[in-house]
Amino acid sequence: MLKRRKTRTVKVGSVKIGSAAPVVIQSMTKVPTTDISRCLRQINQLIKAGCRLVRLAVPRKADTDALAKIVRKVTVPLIADIHFSPERAIEAIEAGAAKIRLNPGNIKKQADILRIIDAAKMHKTAIRIGVNEASIRDLKKTPVPPNKRIALMLNEMFKYVRIFEGRSFTRLVLSAKTSDTFRTIEINRRIADTFDYPIHLGLTHAGLPEDAEIPSAVAIGTLLAEGIGDTIRVSVAGNPVIETQIAKRILRSLGLEEPPASEPELVVCPTCARAEVDIVKLARKVAKALPKIEKPLRIAVMGCIVNGPGEAADADLALCAAKNKAFIYRKGRRIATVPERKIITELLKQLANL
Repeated sequence: MLKRRKTRTVKVGSVKIGSAAPVVIQSMTKVPTTDISRCLRQINQLIKAGCRLVRLAVPRKADTDALAKIVRKVTVPLIADIHFSPERAIEAIEAGAAKIRLNPGNIKKQADILRIIDAAKMHKTAIRIGVNEASIRDLKKTPVPPNKRIALMLNEMFKYVRIFEGRSFTRLVLSAKTSDTFRTIEINRRIADTFDYPIHLGLTHAGLPEDAEIPSAVAIGTLLAEGIGDTIRVSVAGNPVIETQIAKRILRSLGLEEPPASEPELVVCPTCARAEVDIVKLARKVAKALPKIEKPLRIAVMGCIVNGPGEAADADLALCAAKNKAFIYRKGRRIATVPERKIITELLKQLANL
């Protein structure tokens, strides 16, 4: 079990964030907030996928008006993503957002920040200070070299946090995001050493799902393995449900989340020249059948005798494929030998009887 970094606990609606609570998965809607029916549909899809916090963009007054209606129809706390406009921040707080995200790179006037803090205090709204590497760079000045951006981000965070603490506001979550894996790891280590607030992790602009998954897993996984991180978002271009699915796999790989009790687990050998049947094709057929099985089962599909019997011993049901046939095991005991054409039929029959 990983030892989490000790932090304060911050309540975001009904969800607790911090080391005393499990790591929380969050995502963001990808449809116009003003399209309330589509937004609700996407939020509900995210909830079903395992998301416990959902963020929405509210760049216009019409969006915060829509947010007020959406808040009343969902079962998870909502976060309003605020950029440039103090007015949108206050509107979102009054609309019922459980948390708002502020970007120090584009809301800079202290008077505006204090107005937002006072509104958040009144409504018991949490605030994420979200420093973004791209946002804090002044493009009118000489570009900041990559090796100095971590210090710049930490300095921006420090100045912002002090304003909040000076107003006795500590319902804070901190985040610092870049699109660079190494800098994301380093800035979050620095923040963890400097503050005791919960930290939200993620890479920004991570890319298409197939390009974003590995960098996100490396950055988020490294920090979580060091005990750093209390909420996570995997940013990908496209369907946000994919973000949640990747996030769940990261947490499960580190033992920070258990699979649902009703979800079967499929173990498949990577295949090699020893395999005498198409294991991948076989495994995909098995995977297609598993959603119908609502039991906490471990199913193994193996391609030869090297690892097959060992995996079969640990599985509720396993098949070890050989040339033109397969051996089926139940809890380590061989119960059937079937020809290749009947493998799936027999496996499904045995699954139904478990």
